[in-house]
Amino acid sequence: MKYCFLVALLAIFFIPACTPENQTIEEPEEENTAKKVVVYQVFTRLFGNTNTKNKAWGTLEENGIGKFNDFTDKALEEIRQLGVSHIWYTGIPHHAVIRDYTQFGISNDDPDVVKGRAGSPYAVKDYYNVNPDLAEDPAQRLEEFLALIERTHQQGMKVLIDIVPNHIARAYKGLTNPDGVVDFGANDDTNVPYAKDNNFYYIPGEDFQVPEAEGDYQPLGGEKHPMSDGQFAESPAKWTGNGSRLSQPNFNDWYETVKINYGIRPDGTKDFPELPEGYHQMDHQAHFEFWQDKDLPDSWTKFRDIAYYWLDKGVDGFRFDMAEMVPVEFWSFMNSSIKVKNPDAFLLAEVYQPALYRDYIHLGKMDYLYDKVELYDTLKNIMQGKGSTDNIAPIQKRLADIEHHMLHFLENHDEQRIASPDFAGNAVKGKPAMVVSTTLSTSPTMIYFGQEVGEPGAEEPGFGDPTRTSIFDYIGVPHHQRWMNNKQFDGGQLSPKEKDLRDFYQRLLNFSLKSSALMGEYFDLHAYNREQTDGYDHQVYSFARWSGDEKLVVVSNFDSGKNYDLNLKIPKELVSTWGLSDGNHQAIDQLYQQFSSELQINEGSGQLQIRLGPLESLILRLDER
Repeated sequence: MKYCFLVALLAIFFIPACTPENQTIEEPEEENTAKKVVVYQVFTRLFGNTNTKNKAWGTLEENGIGKFNDFTDKALEEIRQLGVSHIWYTGIPHHAVIRDYTQFGISNDDPDVVKGRAGSPYAVKDYYNVNPDLAEDPAQRLEEFLALIERTHQQGMKVLIDIVPNHIARAYKGLTNPDGVVDFGANDDTNVPYAKDNNFYYIPGEDFQVPEAEGDYQPLGGEKHPMSDGQFAESPAKWTGNGSRLSQPNFNDWYETVKINYGIRPDGTKDFPELPEGYHQMDHQAHFEFWQDKDLPDSWTKFRDIAYYWLDKGVDGFRFDMAEMVPVEFWSFMNSSIKVKNPDAFLLAEVYQPALYRDYIHLGKMDYLYDKVELYDTLKNIMQGKGSTDNIAPIQKRLADIEHHMLHFLENHDEQRIASPDFAGNAVKGKPAMVVSTTLSTSPTMIYFGQEVGEPGAEEPGFGDPTRTSIFDYIGVPHHQRWMNNKQFDGGQLSPKEKDLRDFYQRLLNFSLKSSALMGEYFDLHAYNREQTDGYDHQVYSFARWSGDEKLVVVSNFDSGKNYDLNLKIPKELVSTWGLSDGNHQAIDQLYQQFSSELQINEGSGQLQIRLGPLESLILRLDER
């Protein structure tokens, strides 16, 4: 995975001074009353594709493609009714693709430096326009995307797109730049490895060489192509996107991209000011004002202007790819600029090192970071039978001061599908983990399109690997296609099990959007019940959530073959905090409304009779009438 590269690479460029993990940063009061956020990540190219051929290395004509216009009012309404507040449209900015669009003034891309036939969405070729593959009329591609933004807003959802700040395609060419915008590298001094206002790093005197392929790999699966000749003209060679300084990068490097220079010298020192002491406690306005009179590297203002451009087009926020490979000071500048322009902008970053989380939140002014190496990895191990639920509560404790900022997910475009054989092998095994992931904290929840119908990512697409839905190839997504039902978007072809799974997701996500308790307080019940409750083991997890008007007990069974009949204990501390008197208090499940029990309080301690089937969860709400 991407984060495996990072420790060594970050040491090359910068080591920010981390905020101590035990230091509590006071959060704004309004977060306590905010609504839960649910992000639906959709790979735009694949969503509306009804073609089921799925030929390896297939062309657009052979394997089909989805378009902006496939997100009809009906499709968007169904996404919203699933329980979604934000849609992250992945793969929007124009990236390198192997398809002839020269009649629209777009240069052809070289298969030797493009991954897959449809191309990586993280090798952006033009930040001021969108992927022509996605438009019915490539000449009107931007207009078609703007219409999609408007349709999404009409359905009451916010729009997120990617900004990839660390690297761009080797053959970047802006065709529709706004007045005054100069392309990346156009004014660079290519005779030196580094200059503060160069957009790239260079290897003077050396030409770029295409990596030596591994195994039997051939671009386009070996298909003949006039530009597929093992050559790509780049002189002098630039550093590769993941930081490789070789003129011939390794095949496993991000060779289709070049690294952006943010004013970090090759020796790791900085060509820009650092934030003064105490700025981790200051708001975005103070950060914005700090940077106003500073002499900043050219790449900083280029990316700020890209963000401004898309905000002006109606985009509501951004997902920042590999944000930790870009200095935290830039993010202070970038995100404070965005927030001054649009205080409600949603800013999500891919950061994988827990030691850096607080810097990127408090200094870099990120709203949300991936909770990948803590909660996701732990839940995955539990689902695979390799881990224990005992490991969940310590994560919640470690991240307590920043828990609202840690986006939770079980799938995204980089990760294996839950239903794939290398993950859980069965989408139903994701149900208890999804309940815990969604209800554990005030953080946003994200699901990946097709997750809600058990998509296994089983296709053999070409460049992409099975177990993950390919982002590099023209393919169809079979389970999702059954829900799409020839663009009726009504689930008409789903099996009963797939319908049940989607119903589960819809119930859970919609409950999370409405629940005030899920934006309130948390109390761990797990450790207490591990000691006090007979039959309660490491396959069960329980906790309480509450607000002024809602009290919840959440219990999940991660075991796929075992029933639990438990007398769940509620300690005096929580009973006192909730202000419950001795006696019986009814508790009703909020997912299916089919289970109820009595919370019995005696001398200040409580107990709640629980019955859980395999992989079942209960979200029990106390009825205090």
